[in-house]
Amino acid sequence: MALPGSVSTCLSPPVHYMICKLGFEKKDIYDINNIVSENGEVCWQAVTEHLHYLESDQSVDYIKSVQSLGPVCESVNLHFKSLTKDQFVVQYAVWFHWTNYTELFLEVFDVLQYAQATEVVLGLMKLTSCLERALGDVYLLIGKDCPFLLRDLLASEQLAVVFGQDVMDVLRVFIGSPYGLNLRNVLWHGFTSPQEIPAKYCAMLLFLTAGLGQLLQTYLLKTKYILVHRPYVTFISLEELVAFPDLNHETLCVAEELVQVSNFIFKSMVPFWMAALTAFKQSRYADCVILLLPQLEAGLRLLFTTTNKCPNRLLTAEPSALYTTFDEMLKKHLDNEEINQLPSVLEEPAMEFLWDFLNHQEGPRIRDHLSHGEINLKTFPRELANQIVAFAITLLCRFSDEDTVAFKQLFMEIKRSSKKKAVQEHVIIKPLMTCASCYRSQFHPISRLKKQVLECMKSIHLWPELPTVSEEHVQSVKGLEGNTETSSLFLKMAEILSQVQQYLPQNCCSPDDPINTIVTERLLVKLCDKHVCTLYSPRPVLEVLVVLRKICTQCHQVSEQVIASIELRYKQWMKKTLRSRQRHNYLRMLNSIKFLSPVLRLILLLITLEVINVHLVCKKTPSDYQQYLKFLKSVLQYTENLVTYTSPEKNKWDETEELTNKALIKIRNFSDRKLTLIQSAT
Repeated sequence: MALPGSVSTCLSPPVHYMICKLGFEKKDIYDINNIVSENGEVCWQAVTEHLHYLESDQSVDYIKSVQSLGPVCESVNLHFKSLTKDQFVVQYAVWFHWTNYTELFLEVFDVLQYAQATEVVLGLMKLTSCLERALGDVYLLIGKDCPFLLRDLLASEQLAVVFGQDVMDVLRVFIGSPYGLNLRNVLWHGFTSPQEIPAKYCAMLLFLTAGLGQLLQTYLLKTKYILVHRPYVTFISLEELVAFPDLNHETLCVAEELVQVSNFIFKSMVPFWMAALTAFKQSRYADCVILLLPQLEAGLRLLFTTTNKCPNRLLTAEPSALYTTFDEMLKKHLDNEEINQLPSVLEEPAMEFLWDFLNHQEGPRIRDHLSHGEINLKTFPRELANQIVAFAITLLCRFSDEDTVAFKQLFMEIKRSSKKKAVQEHVIIKPLMTCASCYRSQFHPISRLKKQVLECMKSIHLWPELPTVSEEHVQSVKGLEGNTETSSLFLKMAEILSQVQQYLPQNCCSPDDPINTIVTERLLVKLCDKHVCTLYSPRPVLEVLVVLRKICTQCHQVSEQVIASIELRYKQWMKKTLRSRQRHNYLRMLNSIKFLSPVLRLILLLITLEVINVHLVCKKTPSDYQQYLKFLKSVLQYTENLVTYTSPEKNKWDETEELTNKALIKIRNFSDRKLTLIQSAT
């Protein structure tokens, strides 16, 4: 891998000039009193008059606008530096209320007083994400379906109506347009070092946010609209996200040493890494992840450009081309259709981790949610930050050159610090490396389906424990004693089970065992534990998974309805509040669950076996694939009807038996023709 120390900047020359030099070329000095009043009211005309437009199409001339606005930004920055915290609060705090996060903007003011480069960048990243979220809330006052991309949001007619087109053009000079400073994107994608972002641009965006608040207040008073803030995204089931052990002080200290010697890090970016680790130690978990994610992207971009032999992609792209970001780096193919070599270097577990935490729709999608201001930074979970930091540490270790003097010296110091172990680094780092090498996707549709299967099985497993009336009562119902149709259902299930028995673990059952004793939670756990590759699943696989997941969802719904009905009817039976027909229907239901439980278990088993072999779907001919998909959809239709018939409103238990009989015949016949995936496996 190319040594990152030889790269002085990740900004291309034109972008570096735009951000670091253009806004400093004019030395004009502007009286701040012409830009803002004593009570903090922004004079927008004094700002918008510095906009320049191209004669050709009247679009913004970003070069001249940045050049002209540079001195204005400097005046605003000096103005903020002249204020005490109390003065700033009195003049400006009320104008940040529209963002729903006033404290953040007060923090940014504090940062500007000292202008520590890393903290300025962190403040600017948080400010832009919060501002984007707030602008989206404003958009929804008069629009629907808020644009996902900031550039589309800022270019929308809706925001121009509220704030004015010239005001939106000013914002686009700073954020949202690839032709302007584009601060939000170059920061969140990890292209800039701390020293490359002028503090005056952070001050200007703070100033503009207050000015937007003033304009919004005028608009709301005029229209009588009420600004509603969308709820934050919350992370549920945090235990699913835990792949690495909790990081202790000793591990973090080793990480700080690794930062200094790893080839994964640009030397100019080291302050970001150190600040991220410090933030974690100080329990500032959102700050930690906000700092770290762009640096992970920068390090992976270095790997990506090295392994794919495209060093020109290391720098920021020009407006006419795309940046090299996570999205492209995690794809299977490059833009030229060649195979992306990064997955072969990172290996499958690391790729699955990145897809899980960044891309999969049911995963935390942590970078998207953070960068778009969708997460409450004050309650960001430690568990999530711990996973990102731990994963980053493993990359630092993997891509450190063990032959370098610095690396050897680091671990010699670690060895000397321990009398118990000759190789102390194994105690500290090896558990993380082991977890990283064993990682399996938790949020790919295959993984989610496995989880659904087990959750559904747990629900069905509760049925025998439910309180019911005695069997004598059930047999007393006319037509249920010695029911031959029910017996026929069990025969069909046994036939289907015999067809798939060869795919089950050895000695797990005998042909004469009832399904309820064969298809147990333990068996499904064992089958679901089999590893199935989730990277780059082709479209046919994803289509099949969609249908299988719907089937599983319906099965779970049936189980939950049965549980609720049994519990309710039993209570009513004991209280003797059931009418004659209700009693009869209740007893029929108890008879029906005798075959419903094994049917649902059998379907879950078949789903699991199909999942294990799901990639074989790509080997089917188009004709066989369509037949297979049609078959799955017919099973889905059966389970959907089952949900309807077993609902409290319908209670059609006789029809349930007839419906199940037809479905089992179809499943048996289809399996006989060896068109399922597991049959194809032979």
